[in-house]
Amino acid sequence: MIGEIKIPMNSVDLGQPLHQWRDLESGEKEEQEKLGDICISLRYVPTAGKLTVNIMEAKNLKKMDVGGLSDPYVKIVLQQNGKRIKKKKTTVKKNTLNPYFNESFSFEVPFSQIQKVQVVITVFDYDKLGSNDPIGKTFMGYGATGVGLRHWSDMLANPRRPVAQWHTLLPEEEVDAALKAKPR
Repeated sequence: MIGEIKIPMNSVDLGQPLHQWRDLESGEKEEQEKLGDICISLRYVPTAGKLTVNIMEAKNLKKMDVGGLSDPYVKIVLQQNGKRIKKKKTTVKKNTLNPYFNESFSFEVPFSQIQKVQVVITVFDYDKLGSNDPIGKTFMGYGATGVGLRHWSDMLANPRRPVAQWHTLLPEEEVDAALKAKPR
């Protein structure tokens, strides 16, 4: 016999088949954790009180459409104390999981307020019929942790200079919960 495999009898449970079938739902959950990444550039000019958010590109976005692609666009929300101050959107990029945007959006944020605001980024899949589905979300600014906090701090430490950073998209519920949590 070619490639014979010897299994010690004490490690085989005769009540269990040797093949392990994975539950489809658990497979979907693993897939769900990989929502994609987005590259964002932040620039703040303290003297002008101007925050510029450049949505550069996204990669490895989750497949949302039947054909295995998505029609992604990005919504940028500037908020303070859970209240939306301004929102802006990129154009929709058809049939891609790796969209290139390079779209800039400016917000007026006085220097006295810059430490109190949040920039919330949500990548959506555009649907002609029905509602647009969120693919993933991230945020920077007040109350952010990890990459979101580091990116915001780097921007404030380098006034007038664009600071680019990749952010891993997280499930919408997870980011919404973090936004509601009071920072310590």
